[in-house]
Amino acid sequence: MGPNRAMKLGVAFRGVIVILSVVAVVAVLHGADIGYGPDDLKRWADTEIRGHGLAGLLIFVAAGAFVTGIGLSRQLLSFAAGYAFGAVSGTGVALLAEIGGVILAFTYARFLGRALVARRYPGRVRQVDGFLRVNPFLMTLAVRLLPISNNLAVNLVAGVSSVPAIPFFTASAFGHLPQTIVFAMVGSGLTDGLFEKSAVAVVLFIVSVWIGLHLYRKYRQDKTFDPVIDAALDLPGQADTPNNPPRP
Repeated sequence: MGPNRAMKLGVAFRGVIVILSVVAVVAVLHGADIGYGPDDLKRWADTEIRGHGLAGLLIFVAAGAFVTGIGLSRQLLSFAAGYAFGAVSGTGVALLAEIGGVILAFTYARFLGRALVARRYPGRVRQVDGFLRVNPFLMTLAVRLLPISNNLAVNLVAGVSSVPAIPFFTASAFGHLPQTIVFAMVGSGLTDGLFEKSAVAVVLFIVSVWIGLHLYRKYRQDKTFDPVIDAALDLPGQADTPNNPPRP
């Protein structure tokens, strides 16, 4: 097996482990008859969201946009959405909340926190700006499909960069969709078909990672989004300097 193929498998393997870990935890909790997930999250969904119609949906979207906007797990949000609304509706609700979070962080960085973000990530801003400027939609999509980028850092640094907002938001939605489907399916499997849905989720995740890898390698034009990603894919990257730190 060549080094490039091994690196690709390693990237996908890490994401699959996350999915299988969630499935294992759910299965253990179910077998122990102590609930289907983290008690606080399940209780919140049961008391505040499920059965509350439009009000519950709006509360979920607003809360989800806030927590993902400040950098908390969008995968956990998708899991909760799948439990509260089912796989299909949960995917849509979670995705809406996630993009709300993207917009919040991006807008904060662009209009309110530019000096703070630029001072915190000076080299990363230049690096990401050069990378996304090649093709804002496709390069954002590639980064979102890969499971090894920091969601909050991407939103903040992109907000400070010159990347146009609409292509960034649109590509983020498409790029978030596969993992949102994956974790919503696992969450919806709390009540029925956990392992069948999880198997489909793993296949979908692997396909989405492959697409992200293909786009990243084909369209990067020797630009570097993150040295960690380049190292994982065995790609040559730009040299790190004191003003161009390897990672936020």
